[in-house]
Amino acid sequence: MQHSNEQIRVYCAGPLFNRSEREEMTAIADLLTETGYSVYLPHRDGMEFRLVLEILVERNWDTPTAAQFLHEAIFSLDVYQLVVECEAMVWNLNGRTPDEGAVSEAAMTWMLGKPLIAYQDDVRSLIQGRMNPLLVGMVNFESVDQIELIPNALSVSIMNHELRPAVSLTALPVKVQKAVQAGQVLWHALCSEGTQKDNEMIASVVEELFAPNDRSTLLA
Repeated sequence: MQHSNEQIRVYCAGPLFNRSEREEMTAIADLLTETGYSVYLPHRDGMEFRLVLEILVERNWDTPTAAQFLHEAIFSLDVYQLVVECEAMVWNLNGRTPDEGAVSEAAMTWMLGKPLIAYQDDVRSLIQGRMNPLLVGMVNFESVDQIELIPNALSVSIMNHELRPAVSLTALPVKVQKAVQAGQVLWHALCSEGTQKDNEMIASVVEELFAPNDRSTLLA
């Protein structure tokens, strides 16, 4: 965790597959920002998959291959954010079933020992009035059902959280280390001045980090 006089960075995880889902996630992120947190919102702060994919295809990568290594890039970027950049996570459980990616991100956050809270006002995935225990067990079987309650719930979770030193990269499994290292390079590229909208440059970084080495075989 950061020192109390520094801004805490929060990973916002949840469904992002239609306009209303993205608007809800943006509302959560905006409220956290208004209440003093720094926020990582994947669809806003990460790469624009469609635009980068178009560039890779223009560079003569076939679409399935380009999509595969671009997905590897997104995975590494998100793992880096969860392990290194973000000190806590807000998890949106809404949906007919909880978003699979967000479930994985919540599990990583829980295993890393970082503060994690859940928001849900959707009853569709309840089992006899309750959520799956393997999900809500990670948030002490508690959640909030109003977006306005999220900042306070997060603050309480952070205050009650056992302070511990930052995660040492060398203490993580080798696969995690590799993902974090690649994600760090990509994130630093995204953070370079003027780079966020330079999808040509981002595509080049993605190629360098994740594209298959033997392209001649793929194009044969």
